[in-house]
Amino acid sequence: MSDNKLKQFFFPAITGSFIIRALLVTVAALVLFGYVMTPFRISGRSMEPTYRDGSFHFCFRLQYFFSAPERGDVVTIRLAGESVMLLKRVVGLAGDVVAFVNGQLYINEKPLPEPYRVYPSDWNLPPRTVKPGYVYVVGDNRSVPMHTHQFGQTPINRIVGAPLW
Repeated sequence: MSDNKLKQFFFPAITGSFIIRALLVTVAALVLFGYVMTPFRISGRSMEPTYRDGSFHFCFRLQYFFSAPERGDVVTIRLAGESVMLLKRVVGLAGDVVAFVNGQLYINEKPLPEPYRVYPSDWNLPPRTVKPGYVYVVGDNRSVPMHTHQFGQTPINRIVGAPLW
């Protein structure tokens, strides 16, 4: 590549069409990364080994625009404002009875297979019924005491979307 072409690439002439293209790219990026695919970084180990502490992902905010979350879905939940989100797995739907017995999750008195969970757990939680308009969420890593986790019934309207990968 000649020096002139290299210079034009890094320092283009500021013309009307250049300004329009730059504005269109800026608006498209703001819409895409502000309202459709919001970037976020995992902070904490509650979803290990599925999602690692410190890893970077995108929240697809249109995931539940036309449908509700289903059991097994990993969701992003608005905790405080738009900047603090939780990443959790949906284990119970409205009307389900959720309980933990010696680390085993029970839904409607039946053990729920959880192939994504690899760490041992000793959680015990009496049965509770998920209210209408809510889901029951919990992290995949239950190897630490229950009181250190944020989990439980969450209003569906606080679910922002789902991680893309």
